[in-house]
Amino acid sequence: MNLAPKGHLHPMTQLIRETQTIFQDLGFEVASGPELETEHFNFDALNIPSDHPARDMQDTFWIKPQKESKERPVLRTHNTSATARALAQCKNEFPIRKIFPGKVFRNEATDATHEAQFYQLDGVYVDKKGKVSLADLKSTLLYYYRKSLGDDVEIQFTPSYFSFTEPSAEVWVKFKDRWLEVMGSGMLHQNVLREAGVDPEQWCGFAFGGGIDRLLMIKYGVDDIRSLYSGDLRFVNQF
Repeated sequence: MNLAPKGHLHPMTQLIRETQTIFQDLGFEVASGPELETEHFNFDALNIPSDHPARDMQDTFWIKPQKESKERPVLRTHNTSATARALAQCKNEFPIRKIFPGKVFRNEATDATHEAQFYQLDGVYVDKKGKVSLADLKSTLLYYYRKSLGDDVEIQFTPSYFSFTEPSAEVWVKFKDRWLEVMGSGMLHQNVLREAGVDPEQWCGFAFGGGIDRLLMIKYGVDDIRSLYSGDLRFVNQF
């Protein structure tokens, strides 16, 4: 009697579970937020100006609102919206350490390195002012990438700009002699804390966010992101 071949987890699920374990070892809680998000949590609460190009149809999937709704719903463009929700819901009960792995959506053309949907990891840590620093952010992300990619992985932090963090930094990983950007990060902007009802004179924290797909491609040498969503068992069964 021939038995059907035993199934196994998709490589994306495997990597998400591995990521959760790494951060749980650091005291982070695994949480989530809605994929159908409000304009407020996706943009306004994150200090993204109303005229920012990320809000237009080139990048964002806007959903037709219900007649009784005053807000335009949107397929979340980043998991940082879950960070904004966590801050608004915490009722100033700190510290909080949370990560949010989940799917996000961008209205863009697909190619070997871009998809209209992909998985992103966001995280936040907030505590009393003076207890959280940029050095804590750097050590957290170094621990994560070295656990995931190996102790010999080369990592760089370079200054950048994000509306919801200040100062901000991009995280780069060297892969096949090429430096690839894998994450944005920084200290939470005071405007983001105020919008969530958190007093920036008492509390501070860091946040980070980056594509899990990009990490999977680096880790396993996958050269086309579309392979992750093709449903082709010849690809999935390699993992």
